[in-house]
Amino acid sequence: MKKEKFFVTTPIYYASGDLHIGHAYTSIIADAVARFKRLDGYDVLFLTGADEHGQKIERNAEKAGLTPKQFVDKIDVKFKDLWKLLNISYDKYIRTTDEAHVKLVQKVLTKLKENDDIYKSEYEGLYCVPCETFFSEAQLVNGKCPDCGRPVEKAKEESYFFKLSKYQNFIEDVFKNKENWLVPESRKNEIYKNFVEAKLTDLCVSRTTFDWGIKVPFDEKHVVYVWVDALLNYISALGYGTEDETLFKEYWPANVQFVGRDITRFHATIWPILLKALNLELPKHIHSHGWFVTNSGEKISKSKGNCMDINILSNYGVDSIRYYALKEGPIVKDVPYSTEKFLNTYNSDLANDLGNLLSRTCAMITQYFGGIVPKANSLTNEDYDLVKQSENLIKELKNLISDYRVDLCLNKIIELVRSANKYIDITTPWVLYKEQNIERLQTVMYNLYETLRVVAVCLQAFIPETAEKMFNQLGITNSELKTFDSIAKFNNNLSGNVVVKGEPLFKRVKVEEELTKIENLMKNNENKGADKKVEETKQEVKKAEITIDDFDKIELKIGKVIDSVKVENSDKLLKNTVQIGNEVRTIVSGISKFYKPEDIINKNVVVVTNLKPIKLKGILSSGMILCAADDEKGLLTLVTTLKDIPSGTEVC
Repeated sequence: MKKEKFFVTTPIYYASGDLHIGHAYTSIIADAVARFKRLDGYDVLFLTGADEHGQKIERNAEKAGLTPKQFVDKIDVKFKDLWKLLNISYDKYIRTTDEAHVKLVQKVLTKLKENDDIYKSEYEGLYCVPCETFFSEAQLVNGKCPDCGRPVEKAKEESYFFKLSKYQNFIEDVFKNKENWLVPESRKNEIYKNFVEAKLTDLCVSRTTFDWGIKVPFDEKHVVYVWVDALLNYISALGYGTEDETLFKEYWPANVQFVGRDITRFHATIWPILLKALNLELPKHIHSHGWFVTNSGEKISKSKGNCMDINILSNYGVDSIRYYALKEGPIVKDVPYSTEKFLNTYNSDLANDLGNLLSRTCAMITQYFGGIVPKANSLTNEDYDLVKQSENLIKELKNLISDYRVDLCLNKIIELVRSANKYIDITTPWVLYKEQNIERLQTVMYNLYETLRVVAVCLQAFIPETAEKMFNQLGITNSELKTFDSIAKFNNNLSGNVVVKGEPLFKRVKVEEELTKIENLMKNNENKGADKKVEETKQEVKKAEITIDDFDKIELKIGKVIDSVKVENSDKLLKNTVQIGNEVRTIVSGISKFYKPEDIINKNVVVVTNLKPIKLKGILSSGMILCAADDEKGLLTLVTTLKDIPSGTEVC
């Protein structure tokens, strides 16, 4: 029988830097759904990738001293390493710099022009570079980007515009009549009220003020706006518009597209209108998940410095990250995240409940029956509830996954685990063994064994490494015994299998001790970043020529160092207290390899006094002390004065 197709996507991730748990969450959800559907007999295509164009990338590449292509190539390696770490089982991976994608985007722009869906005009308004988004004055919050809270820039340039307004009636009809198309309902209502009901304005779809993007084919001084470029990846990855549209014909429309709440409006307005303009079907379902937020409700993001490094969390096992994200994550609404909650969930659900159940069961089968799974005998009232719960589990999970409620799926699985632990307490196998009630003991141990197999089969979709470890300890090698079909009925024919008492699945941790360790690791990472910044300031870089007007912008004054101490946990930094006239400043300098604190106290130094303050290792540094450096010889010398000139004197 031919398998039913199932196409699941994540947004392609913006190639601007490191990803944290908030970014990875979308991929973990999509991966769990993809794995579940494969186990349920579907022919699954799971798409992810990298969004590699735009002004922000061009600027970040310039800061890094790389071409944009070199920059995104480096980021792409990070993406793929992270997906490998998190066990993301994608089937296709697309980059918007791929030649096939570029050609499709240009073909779509040409078709839109031919259909009179785009026109040339001039854009004048406000633009958030980090979010690559245009805003009106009314949409700003305190004069800043409503999404990321950063300043916006005024933009005025010649642009092409996509006639979103032409499709106003169409998009209203989608929101009102296409059932279960965008969930949750609260997000659907929010977008309808703020964007659709308020009437769509035509969308600026090209830029001329930067060059890193796909060229508009009929006007090459323009590049395509990223929110048109990026959205088209979902069909370019399937070969739409090429000679071979096999994948597109088989898998489109997508069954579900997972997106974060901050980019939902693009997927719920621009994306369906683009598809309508191309006479293509809309995706069957867009699921807009919430954010991980702090306890105070602030979105977790790298720019705000409140995110948790996935590499640190992976010390507790990758499956601990997957489990926490899927069970506690913001599938419907924003969810507070804290490392303490992560560790407590790790202890209670994974170490105590799941790990302890497997360990106790294998240990008792080993102790009482030499590791050989005994046969099951007739059931009693004590057994029926556990058996029924085990048999019903996969049916319940299939119902829940149809609404993509991965969180409720894991709740159901852990409920069965807890019921099995309670079953041990009720049946007291150790008492049965002591009383030599072997027939009853056989049934109890068999029921626990089969329940654990049911749990392992279901966990394959969510925490696959753990499921495989469970199969190994349970002695399950037959692939048929790892299928969903095999757990539709409680199996009473597995006696004779041999269990292996292995290492604990998850080792219980002391939460307070681990929080301290994690805090220290985070500080070390911050310090490495600070040291790198200091090192970068010392590197000799070829500068462009400047005019006297440019030089006049720099304020140089004589300062006197009145105190100096080494910065903790750094072998390069000194914290200097510098008097500049009537003002006293703290200036951090990367000179401790060349000067001891006592060497520079009372010295005159030349200070750049109008340099923007920066935090180094948590210390706000207000200015820069000038030095002369010879990197080849490893020498560095403070710039000072021949005579004792009063502090505050201007250098000119």
